[in-house]
Amino acid sequence: MSGEGYGKKLIGKANVYIHEKGKSNARITHVDIELDELNKIIKPGEASYVRAKEGGVFIGLKKEMISRAEELLFGKRREKPEVNKNEKEK
Repeated sequence: MSGEGYGKKLIGKANVYIHEKGKSNARITHVDIELDELNKIIKPGEASYVRAKEGGVFIGLKKEMISRAEELLFGKRREKPEVNKNEKEK
């Protein structure tokens, strides 16, 4: 696990559960990560990609999710810089 580092922002401590199939409406056994801040990045019903890493997991984000994550980091949505057409033609 890499922990704190440059370019990382702690968003909270999550509750993590193994949710057993057939209990509390689970159709399959799965892992629940419960943290309200995550729903500011990944909205309920959206799908993402998860890969195991040493000491934890990596959650890959789609473009819209990246925009929401950057909004949490920087306080507003980052826009792509506009390219000056005159400079592009040079």
